[in-house]
Amino acid sequence: MNPIRIAKNWISYRRTMNELSSLSNQALSDIGVTRFEIRNIASRSFR
Repeated sequence: MNPIRIAKNWISYRRTMNELSSLSNQALSDIGVTRFEIRNIASRSFR
């Protein structure tokens, strides 16, 4: 796998983790996500 692609995917993963983690529980509930699911959702961008 290309190192540049890995770096871009990692940045996307961290950005998603940070953005979702910063949301309130109510906001997460509104979009149908629990705090437990954040890591799984973010990891989809790293694959």
